[in-house]
Amino acid sequence: MLTFAVTDPNPVAAGGADWLEARGMTVTREFLTEATANAALRPWLHVQATGRPHITLKTATTIDGRAAATDGTSQWITGPEARKRVHVDRSRRDGIIVGTGTILADDPRLTARGVDAPPPGNQPLRVVVRRGEVPRDAAIREGGEGFIHLSTRDLTEVVAELAELGIMDVLIEGGPRLAGAFLCADLVDAIESYIAPAVLGAGTAAVHTGSSTTITDITRFRTTQVDCLGDDVLIRAVRKAAG
Repeated sequence: MLTFAVTDPNPVAAGGADWLEARGMTVTREFLTEATANAALRPWLHVQATGRPHITLKTATTIDGRAAATDGTSQWITGPEARKRVHVDRSRRDGIIVGTGTILADDPRLTARGVDAPPPGNQPLRVVVRRGEVPRDAAIREGGEGFIHLSTRDLTEVVAELAELGIMDVLIEGGPRLAGAFLCADLVDAIESYIAPAVLGAGTAAVHTGSSTTITDITRFRTTQVDCLGDDVLIRAVRKAAG
């Protein structure tokens, strides 16, 4: 007996179940389809449907929605369990995107690093976008390979270049302006939002579009999973279908 969750969307590869049924095999179709399509297979299915990478926006905020204090400091909003989960998540991605502003402000490495454990084996491609310079001694350049700078503000060029490189699963870890730009370009397919039970009262929001909004401008996502990580909460959501 054959059981499968999702029909192959590629017409060249599809049809195996019909072939087997025609030869007497029992086939159970679409078993746990929704759970599978929203988990490990989601990026691959998205690429098959759209031809571009699946893009997840990562945010980390206080419970009142602040990603950084008024002086720009942002480290340690979330606790150690959440930070460990971030490194595990990085090791599962094909690429991570930040803007040049984040490089200059925070000098991140963006690598997947072990926390109380050896470093994960997979390292994502580290992608810097926008026209600012990336300093020669920037931490993101460490190791040489696995880093690219796409000197453009056109996000459609960014995703097209990543598609050409075979990148399927991308995480945005940039600042609020980059997050806002991807949202405004309608390029965010999922959100992973880490929320700490803490209050700053004032500071930088996780997303900034630079324009006024009304409630009809809202972009809806559908919650697929909620996890407790120590005192923090991780909300996973995917883009809600129109209508």
